[in-house]
Amino acid sequence: MAHARVVAGLATGVLGVGLLAGLPTAQAADAPATPAPLDYSIAVDTAATGPTIDDSMYGVFYEDINRAADGGLYAELVQNRSFEYSSVDNRSYTGLTSWATSATAGGSGTAATVDDDARLGERNRTYLRLSLTNPQGATFGVSNAGYNTGVRLEADKTYDFSVWARTDAASGTPLTVTLRDAARTTAYAPPVTIDVRGDAWTKYSGTFVATTSTTAGRLAVEAGGTGTLRLDMVSLFPRDTYNGRPNGLRKDLAEKVAALHPGFVRFPGGCLVNTGSMYAYDAASSYPRARSYQWKDTIGPVEERATNSNFWGYNQSYGLGYYEYFQFSEDIGAQPVPVLPALVTGCGQNRATVDDALLQRHIQDALDLIEFANGPVTSEWGAKRAAMGHPAPFGLKRIAIGNEENLPDAYFANYVKFEAAIKAAHPDITVISNSGPDDTGSTFDRLWDLNTSHGTEMLDEHYYNSPDWFLQNNKRYDTYDRQGPKVFLGEYASLDNKLRNSLAEAAYMTGLERNADVVKMASYAPLLANVDYVQWKPDMIWFDNAGSWGSTSYEVQKLFMNNVGDQVVPSTATGSVAQAKPITGAVGLSTWATAARFDDVTVTGADGGQLFNDDFSGDASRWTPLANRGAWSVQDGAYVQSDTAALDTLVRAGDVGWHDYDLHLKATKTAGAEGFLIGFGVKDSGNYYWWNLGGWNNSQGAVEKAVNGAKQTLIAKPNTITTGRTYDVTVKVRGGQVELYLDGALWGSFRDDAVTEPFAQVVTRDVARNQLIVKVVNAQSTPARTTVHLGGARVLGRAEMTVISGDPEAQNTRTAQPIAPVTTTVKGIASTFTRTFEPNSVTFLRVQMK
Repeated sequence: MAHARVVAGLATGVLGVGLLAGLPTAQAADAPATPAPLDYSIAVDTAATGPTIDDSMYGVFYEDINRAADGGLYAELVQNRSFEYSSVDNRSYTGLTSWATSATAGGSGTAATVDDDARLGERNRTYLRLSLTNPQGATFGVSNAGYNTGVRLEADKTYDFSVWARTDAASGTPLTVTLRDAARTTAYAPPVTIDVRGDAWTKYSGTFVATTSTTAGRLAVEAGGTGTLRLDMVSLFPRDTYNGRPNGLRKDLAEKVAALHPGFVRFPGGCLVNTGSMYAYDAASSYPRARSYQWKDTIGPVEERATNSNFWGYNQSYGLGYYEYFQFSEDIGAQPVPVLPALVTGCGQNRATVDDALLQRHIQDALDLIEFANGPVTSEWGAKRAAMGHPAPFGLKRIAIGNEENLPDAYFANYVKFEAAIKAAHPDITVISNSGPDDTGSTFDRLWDLNTSHGTEMLDEHYYNSPDWFLQNNKRYDTYDRQGPKVFLGEYASLDNKLRNSLAEAAYMTGLERNADVVKMASYAPLLANVDYVQWKPDMIWFDNAGSWGSTSYEVQKLFMNNVGDQVVPSTATGSVAQAKPITGAVGLSTWATAARFDDVTVTGADGGQLFNDDFSGDASRWTPLANRGAWSVQDGAYVQSDTAALDTLVRAGDVGWHDYDLHLKATKTAGAEGFLIGFGVKDSGNYYWWNLGGWNNSQGAVEKAVNGAKQTLIAKPNTITTGRTYDVTVKVRGGQVELYLDGALWGSFRDDAVTEPFAQVVTRDVARNQLIVKVVNAQSTPARTTVHLGGARVLGRAEMTVISGDPEAQNTRTAQPIAPVTTTVKGIASTFTRTFEPNSVTFLRVQMK
């Protein structure tokens, strides 16, 4: 981390280093051992006042990943309703993905998607053409399979159908629209009939009332007669959306987000903001299908909104767009925080668009967005907002530029131009910069230095790390410069969805609150995941077309977000902590989308004695596959992995008990997209360190640490590996210190011996209710017997206590949600009281002051 920029600051509430408690005495052989409680103490200075906590301290980050929009929060039930799916979005897609031809007895015709001059509009370019050859009384058309197992319907609920259509049949074309099962044996509602008239695009509509509940429905649109029928924007929308909004949101998902009472909503991303083409969806730019998320594509009538290829491998209809984001934020009482592209791509693309006219257009788009959100109805963009149904301003206060850019200087050069234009027109708007994709490294340091020198108001940090990292970094913000940029922790999570991950996040959140004068906003990420379309895990809320459920992290986030408090009350804790351990483990080799050769692998101990040597003059019997991927073989005296499609091909050699050693080898990339990976401290397929050279599309090198499969970045810097060149690689491990040498030169070094602190706490004050909120996390499998000193404060003898606890490996699923908060009233509260906090628990005590 770039602590050259930080100064000593508030450091209350952290654990003092004490003796590690011994193991309990042995129990009888037939009785399980019960761990003796560890002893802790919390001292609260109730006469003092710490930092004020902003109303926007905790919020949510919404990105269309894991089908969070179409098939998720956006309530539309028809998949590919506008026939815009394309192989550009996903190699398996066609314009008829999710559609199948459908006919009654004797019905016939052909169905094809077409992009020609008969289209619905220039920004809605593809439509369905049905060539009908039906005999009298027969019908032919298409049916839609919806998402997951099918179209979800609830008995007695109302569903609005609409379609844009035109026909060349002089007498018109009759349409029959049905809700049924895939086998045509069961109808779920009476049919809707429509008479299409004329060869001009016209919107037709109808209403269904479901008679039966199902998650496997099909929407069938079938036409009688002959001739050519054109269809577009086939829609089936539940009337019962969140707050009853037309073109609105799926109610159960929106309600779960609303129940968090978030202070802000960051949207629409994420990687889809700053990847792909930065040009417009128009003829001059040849209608680019893989674009950065550009807000003007997403407002106005839904049939006029441009389609796009989603970065995460599917299509975005933009039915859920900027107007809906603003409206939802307002509905749940949250500040909207939009993120705009900076014309420097990230997320592995790493390129800058050098086009000053285009940059100025995007800067103007940012100004227009502020006018759309806040301008009067007499302004150009305020009038467009009013025309969509919201004459009052949305009250936009903060706007972010860019997301996780890996080209810090190119990004910052653009950022300051956005900031200058926005501040000149709207001085009260906070403009948010960012620090790249990692919690440390050269990009992180460079962006912090640039933004600090510039005087940027707020910086967006992102990181996804192991539970241990979160337990080791509770004090991360204690020493940040109180006069520097404020922190927006826009994306963070511990890399799994089990209770142990949520406990680590909870412990870390106590540090965020303690530093509320620096950390002004924080949002777990991502928010939503459809279980059948997952690109990223973990996620806060999971769903399918039958229902939704909160993860263990959802329950923890909800507990914190509903019990924030108004100010921090200074507190300190002391107690037992574990001691740092040296890095131990065997050595490893791996590749990622690359073929490579490895040779002359030697491992020597700190005393110079040889521990291992393999020049591959024989076989590879001393190497054990861990990932069971790739095509490894000994060829011409080298160990070769030849499959350029394989990701993570890790193999291991040596003793998992090794420590304090030097690893030396030669490595050559022979083909593929990236470089190669050198493992050390390797225990198994989920626990290791590796030096990733030429990673992220051959743009960056990094050391990543995997703990139970969850990886965190320990050091990162720009790096490229040249195909065909042999590199001399050395890794020196001493205790928790590691030095990395490439071709004899020191490439980087780091320490990984931070102490894990499983006990964490913070105290805040709820001014309106005159309560102290004592928040304690015990992220270990041992009870924590804790004496709490409230500094002589007069309090009632009872308190409201909410606890989240359980098996640290437990997770909430579709069929069972074992992790949920339990609220009770407890007695024995006094100016000084002792309470034993459960193993693996988060506990909130609301203590009433007299």
